[in-house]
Amino acid sequence: MKGVHKPLITMEHTITKILVANRGEIALRVMRTAREMGIKTVAIYSEADRRAPHVMFADEAVCIGPAPSAQSYLKGDKIISISIALGVDAIHPGYGFLSENAIFARNVEAAGMIFIGPRPQAIEIMGDKLSAKAAVENFDVPLVPGTEGEVKDVDEALELAHAIGFPVMIKASAGGGGKGMRIVHNPEEFASQMQRAVSEATNSFGNGAVFVEKYIQNPRHIEIQILADEYGHVVHLFERECSIQRRHQKVIEEAPSVVLTPELREAMGAAAVSVAKACNYRGAGTVEFIFEPGGKFYFLEMNTRLQVEHPVTEQITGKDLVKEQINIAQGKTLSFTQEELSIQGHSIEVRVYAEDAVANFMPGTGILKEYRRPQGLGVRVDDGMEQGMEVSIYYDPMIAKLITFAPTRPEAIARMKRAISEYRISGVQTTLDFAEYVMNHDAFVSGNFDTHFVQNYFTPESLIPENEALEAIGAAALASMLQENKASQKTVINEKPSRWKANRG
Repeated sequence: MKGVHKPLITMEHTITKILVANRGEIALRVMRTAREMGIKTVAIYSEADRRAPHVMFADEAVCIGPAPSAQSYLKGDKIISISIALGVDAIHPGYGFLSENAIFARNVEAAGMIFIGPRPQAIEIMGDKLSAKAAVENFDVPLVPGTEGEVKDVDEALELAHAIGFPVMIKASAGGGGKGMRIVHNPEEFASQMQRAVSEATNSFGNGAVFVEKYIQNPRHIEIQILADEYGHVVHLFERECSIQRRHQKVIEEAPSVVLTPELREAMGAAAVSVAKACNYRGAGTVEFIFEPGGKFYFLEMNTRLQVEHPVTEQITGKDLVKEQINIAQGKTLSFTQEELSIQGHSIEVRVYAEDAVANFMPGTGILKEYRRPQGLGVRVDDGMEQGMEVSIYYDPMIAKLITFAPTRPEAIARMKRAISEYRISGVQTTLDFAEYVMNHDAFVSGNFDTHFVQNYFTPESLIPENEALEAIGAAALASMLQENKASQKTVINEKPSRWKANRG
């Protein structure tokens, strides 16, 4: 193809069988692409997932152990042994579990199989925020003002914080998910917050290293999807807006972002490509940035795996990212150039969690008594659940990813609202009511929001008028009517079932 460089040395390997070292929707997502490519798949499952859709879909399936992740999906050595026994060519880790475990990736390669992901060294570099910052500092990638390395002494750290300027963020070097992070607004609370950050980081990641950087007060979270092959070719597939979060974790994503100009998009894309080149990256990865009002952006971290929110990128580019991952793992060169990529339409993803937004997004468990997916033009549901299955205490409470696609953002929002209204889930409380609240909120519709959306706009009472309040009014009206007309008591029947009742039942 014109514009695509051919490798000087052929390094291609044919993959005929993939073991997916994961569960749920991402396992099923990978297997579907593999089947389209004529590649056989092997599922692993815990005792709790024996009848899960990904198990039924795979060509072969093996029970890996009891329900707890530490006894099943995190048993790297056992997964490798099963793969060898079944003649597997490659292992796809999905996201979570072992996807960013450099030791596992290295052991897969040592066993003579292909790890469908980056090189172990790249995982190690980007898995630690301090080493990641050090790797990119010579590649003209903008960084948040902060300490150059780990800080241990509280007094020294406080002095540095004064130099940076309050408020500051104390941040764990390892891990993610908002753990080991503390915002400090004044010097008086610095020592106690640093102690808490170190303790949480140690308990969560086994690594208590922390650093201090400037706290960006009204940021947006924007990330860039990249792909890189074995031969040094790197492209970016534009951005994803991931600013709707709770507890520093994403709940709604969209592509493209409403705030990026073509110039900013090009600049952020180029920075993301530089980050990938800084660690000799291979495969699919995501470079995350903090974006502040006025157009400044700073490198945050790199996720060395497929992201949960990758479908919105697939929708606006028409590229199957799992297929690209597999082709890169087979040693193929990228089949397209940066110039051949363009944004088509708009896509939104809602993560459907078994959480109660009214109760501070408290995770829940239970049996899916009713489970009916929305359908129609521009609606995609990535899930790994079926009616009658249990949302287990052992795993992440995400039930599904609901994705819409349309020519414009307003149409994508309208389509998402329609899809949410069609979704029927009972037996567990879900975040669908919160998602609808966001879709209808002026700040989201206008695009004028940041990572503090939940904190600034959402209250538990925001969801009550659609259920409890209306039910209370209806009950009061019915009681009054019955009181006035005892002779001919009539029952008022609401023939249209409440979605909230269904979702929160």
